[in-house]
Amino acid sequence: MASTSDIRNGLCIKYNHDIYKIIEFLHVKPGKGPAFVRTKLKSVTTGKVIDNTFSAGHKIDDVRVETHKFQFLYPEGETYHFMNVEDYNQITLEKSSLDAPGLLKEGEVVTVIINSEDQMPLSVEMPASVILEVTSTEPGVKGNTATNATKPATVETGAEVMVPLFINEGDKIKIETEKGTYKERIKE
Repeated sequence: MASTSDIRNGLCIKYNHDIYKIIEFLHVKPGKGPAFVRTKLKSVTTGKVIDNTFSAGHKIDDVRVETHKFQFLYPEGETYHFMNVEDYNQITLEKSSLDAPGLLKEGEVVTVIINSEDQMPLSVEMPASVILEVTSTEPGVKGNTATNATKPATVETGAEVMVPLFINEGDKIKIETEKGTYKERIKE
């Protein structure tokens, strides 16, 4: 058993007869009244995100997990195939257990969180950022840059990302996976 002081991003807990992963939390100590922890929980079985507030010192039932590196092989409908980089065993996961499936490129190495009790995969953690090639975007209009103007661009995985006007087709860009936002252009 853990308490609210052990809450951190990525912690898996049992809550309401399901296993949830904490994706966001905030310790709040108001001037009047007891302290509490405001959390955003994502169900590892359904992918549904809920908001919950725990009072300070509340006991939470944490789940013992292991992390393993897996390489993404290919998607097949709603399932995604991965291979363990250490022992080459393959697993399939549902699209709902992935945080950003649109930014996942074949060959990308991700961290898979596995329940220690029953060896079931719980969720997939993407790297902090990925480098993808822009496959299509409109050319930027010169003189249209009075403010931070952006335009939509489609990357090689099929995801759409808002990018600055100077990005062209064929450019490689770094994308922050947590928010799905443009970070910088990568020069070769």
